[in-house]
Amino acid sequence: MTRSFIQADRDNSPKRLVGLDKTSEVAARSVWFTGPRQVELRTEQLGILGPAEVRIRAVASAISHGTEMLVFRGEVPAGMELDLPTLSGSFSFPIKYGYASVGRIDEIGSGVDGFEIGDAVFVLHPHQTEYVVPASMPIRLPQGLDPTLGVFLANLETAVNIALDAAPRLGERVIVFGQGVVGLLITQLLKRTGASEVVVVDPVRRRRELALRLGADAAVAPGDAVREFDIAIEASGSPSALDAALASVAFGATVVVCSWYGTKPVQVLLGGPFHRRRLRIISSQVGTIDSALQPRWTHRRRLELALDLLPRLQLEPLISHRLPFADAAEAYELIDQHPEQTTQVLLTYQ
Repeated sequence: MTRSFIQADRDNSPKRLVGLDKTSEVAARSVWFTGPRQVELRTEQLGILGPAEVRIRAVASAISHGTEMLVFRGEVPAGMELDLPTLSGSFSFPIKYGYASVGRIDEIGSGVDGFEIGDAVFVLHPHQTEYVVPASMPIRLPQGLDPTLGVFLANLETAVNIALDAAPRLGERVIVFGQGVVGLLITQLLKRTGASEVVVVDPVRRRRELALRLGADAAVAPGDAVREFDIAIEASGSPSALDAALASVAFGATVVVCSWYGTKPVQVLLGGPFHRRRLRIISSQVGTIDSALQPRWTHRRRLELALDLLPRLQLEPLISHRLPFADAAEAYELIDQHPEQTTQVLLTYQ
């Protein structure tokens, strides 16, 4: 398997154009995928700050070990549209991709209210040393929270959405397949819902041990016998786990699929147990909220819940590596080649 890691400049500090004041153009550094498993650091000009914009200097950004690694490996359909205004390029490469950046407000447009210089904020933005966005995009982080932990906000909101879709009743047994970051967040949330038992499945021993530390009642490897659960949540990203999830639940139970498999084919056995047990498969995707919960539940209410949970959950143990932004290529290679060593890998910025 051929890999090409290109880094044009290992100095990740933002560079101001000589002789220009603070409101002038700024040169920033960003991560781009130029092809499957090819990483390049590029320089780009941010332009003059508009009256309704803010400029943010990055503190840390989280690499998504699920969706983002599919993009990195070239396992996303090339014709798919980009779903965030901060992304650039296309899935056919090159592409600037990422959605979990935390930084501090460094400059505020003349028409912006509600922010102060130095505010710690979360932004759905790719990995970049600094960037300019509309003032409607940054989300102020809770007072006193370590800003680094704010990188979990997007995945935590996803986990909240999954818990709402699964909707375990008091006393029900739930099994979660996959204990990556989203799976570990789901496990913590389920312990707050009234589920009587939460069992997790993951092939990586260190992740199973971490899940137990975070409140799981039991943690098993794939293939171990687990049966008669009321709800199964498939969060592993592995197509084979979906069949295992279907085999693990009781009559009339629900399997919630929150994995996105990209271009990987998924073969599901819909005879036998699935048919006779009258099982139900539902999709959970953070872009929408279950229609049964609307209009009581809005995106804003879900976000506010996630913000409230940030200081209450155990997030620091999820971070396995912190690497400088300049070492982005090594960070992706680590996740790609040694997933058993990683949970959440962060890029840090000076």
